[in-house]
Amino acid sequence: MTKILHVFVYLFVALAGAALWFELQLNAQRATLADRGRLQEDYLIKIASTIEKAEPDKSVTTEMRMDVSPVEAKIVDTPETENILEDYKFYLEKQSLETFSWGARERQQLRDVYVTDAEGKPVMDGGRPLMDGPGTEKELLEQLFQACSAQQARLNTTREALKKLRDLLEQTVSEVNRLKPELRQAKVSETEAASQQEKAEKSHNTLETQNVKIRSQIDELNAEIASLRDEAVSARDETDAAKEELAKALRENEQLKKVAKDALAQANVGPAAEAGADTSVTLPAGDKGTVVEADAEDLFAIVKLSNEALKELKGPELNKPLPRVELSVKRPGYKGVAGEFIGRLRLRQEVPGKNYVVCDILANWSQGEIKSNDVIFAD
Repeated sequence: MTKILHVFVYLFVALAGAALWFELQLNAQRATLADRGRLQEDYLIKIASTIEKAEPDKSVTTEMRMDVSPVEAKIVDTPETENILEDYKFYLEKQSLETFSWGARERQQLRDVYVTDAEGKPVMDGGRPLMDGPGTEKELLEQLFQACSAQQARLNTTREALKKLRDLLEQTVSEVNRLKPELRQAKVSETEAASQQEKAEKSHNTLETQNVKIRSQIDELNAEIASLRDEAVSARDETDAAKEELAKALRENEQLKKVAKDALAQANVGPAAEAGADTSVTLPAGDKGTVVEADAEDLFAIVKLSNEALKELKGPELNKPLPRVELSVKRPGYKGVAGEFIGRLRLRQEVPGKNYVVCDILANWSQGEIKSNDVIFAD
């Protein structure tokens, strides 16, 4: 009996030692599992903070219109265009989307592996605790998995969009490289055309100078013809007293024209002898006379100055040379860009013994055609 008790004692001691060893091993595994659980919780929360929680707004679009009209030798005010980003998914550019932000509640849910009832006991499903349900770790991980899948799909879509953009960029660069030689050739042609235009302008200026000389010669011939005509009229009308007054008026008019044309002819050779070209005179403002006749083609006019105006120009004794001053012309009632102002004249040569003066019409001041009876004034 004693031996049997000894056997039971030894057996109990051996079982107690084995139980102690298993307890120590179990505690070590329990600590490992606890550390692993905490590590997985921490990194799941960190990973969740990098996962986008919601989809970006896909209704947002963008537009970039490219000129697709052919390049031709004509100006196109409104070229045909197309939106090259029509199929571009602009929502992929959306940044700083909301991500998962798990706190203490989600950390606790990660620890709830099973679905529990009101008493906190696991709900059984066919003899096994139910793991799929609200408030469980699986629910939280499933949300994270769905968000990861959606984010991966957007990443793949982004890669596809980048490939399309690269293809579009290659096409655009190829088109630019193709057009560059044409643009260089167009620049060369433009430079050559500008050079030819410059030569044409020089040739035109030469012809214009020759034309001025020819017109001057024509004016001289016209002056001689006018002089001969005056002599013929004077000789023919000497016997007729009634016609003599008419001839006198005609001669006076023709003489004024001749003097004007002679003055213009002398301008091509040198300054008029009678004109005081270097005399500076300041006239008081006011009307000085009227236009008797004007020739818009040859740019000269014959004006009749008042006695007061002549004294202002030549002195009280009328013994000074006529200065070549500029006077303005107006037409009362005329409504032009500058009001009644028509243009300006420069005094050239006076008709001896009369108040008539031949003037140059200054074309660059012209606001209209100078005509008879226009008023001469100083301003």
